[in-house]
Amino acid sequence: MSWAIPLLTLISLCTCCAGQYVLTQPASVSVSVGGTVTLTCEGNNIGRKNVQWYQQMLPSAPRLIIYSDSNRPDGIPERFSGTNSGNTASLEISGAQAGDEADYYCQ
Repeated sequence: MSWAIPLLTLISLCTCCAGQYVLTQPASVSVSVGGTVTLTCEGNNIGRKNVQWYQQMLPSAPRLIIYSDSNRPDGIPERFSGTNSGNTASLEISGAQAGDEADYYCQ
């Protein structure tokens, strides 16, 4: 069984000192249950920024799942992991579950 994890397109990230920062990410990705998927967010030298990832399941508010590039808040499973280097920040979901179908934002 295959299902899609829709992603909202992130238009920009504002930082305190570097002005407006344009990021791009794919509109959606698909993964089979139990598989591994990597979501990416690209921007010039994004590796020099601290990136957060949020998961949103409407109508609920977004939930922080990764902060400062690779740290998980309490209660977030280890199958969610983040990296950030160069021009690409990534969120990896391993052992994907049907309940992971959601919108994911990088910031």
